[in-house]
Amino acid sequence: MKKSFMKILVHLRGMLNWTLLSALAGALCGAVGALFHHALDHAGEWFAEYDWLLWLMPAAGLIIVLLYRLLKMPPDVGTDRVFESTRGEEGVPWQMAPLIFAGTFLTHLTGGSAGREGAALQLGGSLSCQIGRLFHLNKTRMHILEMCGMSALFSALFGTPIAAAFFAIEVVDVGMVRYRALLPAVLSSVTALLVSGLMGVEPTRFSLAGDLMSLGAPGCLKTAALSVLCALLAILFCKVMHLFQGGAKKLIKNEYLRAVSAAAIVIAVSLILRTRDYNGAGMAVIRRALDGKAQPLAWLIKLLLTAVTLSGGFRGGEIVPSFFVGACFGCFAGGFLGMDPSLAAAIGMIAVFAGVTNAPAASIFMAVEMFSGSYFMLFALAVAVSFFASGKCSLYHSQKYLESKYVWDKE
Repeated sequence: MKKSFMKILVHLRGMLNWTLLSALAGALCGAVGALFHHALDHAGEWFAEYDWLLWLMPAAGLIIVLLYRLLKMPPDVGTDRVFESTRGEEGVPWQMAPLIFAGTFLTHLTGGSAGREGAALQLGGSLSCQIGRLFHLNKTRMHILEMCGMSALFSALFGTPIAAAFFAIEVVDVGMVRYRALLPAVLSSVTALLVSGLMGVEPTRFSLAGDLMSLGAPGCLKTAALSVLCALLAILFCKVMHLFQGGAKKLIKNEYLRAVSAAAIVIAVSLILRTRDYNGAGMAVIRRALDGKAQPLAWLIKLLLTAVTLSGGFRGGEIVPSFFVGACFGCFAGGFLGMDPSLAAAIGMIAVFAGVTNAPAASIFMAVEMFSGSYFMLFALAVAVSFFASGKCSLYHSQKYLESKYVWDKE
């Protein structure tokens, strides 16, 4: 009895320690995430109001490169560094937080085509790592706390705490869910959501329009067919991102010239198309697609401009652009399958996200949290099909596959 009682006390002490650390990480990341959210919102508003800011994109690119050089950070450091730190001895450097904050702000202010969640993962990883160093945590506890930071910033920006927690614990290694980090990740993401809410950040929520299809066999078959197409699109998305990033470095070795060249392409395309739909994250276009309205080639233009922006050294993320690409493609392709364009856009958005991140549990929870649980079965089916059919494509070079998606590979 005494031995059992002592074990219970040890477990309770561990829970208390993680509750305090998770709450601290969540509060800090929630506050920084709220500031980051408001800063990017203002950047987007200013860009929409002042057309001339587009012409400052080359200068913004030069400033971003210069800042990274001044703080002695490699120009290609990013989310992969955070993933690698959850496996190794070396933590995330403190310089990453201010650099990604400033770099993403400048990118959005001047019309770069990028998201914000990649920056959130880097911000969260960097901030939580500093907390771990403050309390002299060992390697294992530091890794868990970094996952707390990633989930907290993700939750603060999107308002999806459960999806954020599962994303952090499953995305680093495909085939392994770090359940020992589940409680800390959930606590930190919920705390971050509460703090960001107090600071005026509204959770990202979508509604579907139109006469949505039934959940019977025809609806499931159409969903599966669309999800296979979205898996192929996810493969294309990842290939294009990696091709542009690697090709840009080989083609233009000078970092400053690479940034200016990318900016020039974005400016030229924006002027030719006479629209700002493809600048910034593109949340307005996503909402239009979910209302059943999307241009046939909007998904392709966004994909290419995002690849150009990020390959030039500008900062941001690929997940919101993947939402954009998936929603617009689903809205367009769903019509050929006889699907309501609104629901097809939602399925495309979630399926492409699952395909490029290899985070199926997070994808399902995100669909539930963003769409209020509507058509849960179809979203779960879409995620499963896209995850399976997308193979080993990934946005992240450092993401590892601990087991194959295809059982018969080893038989």
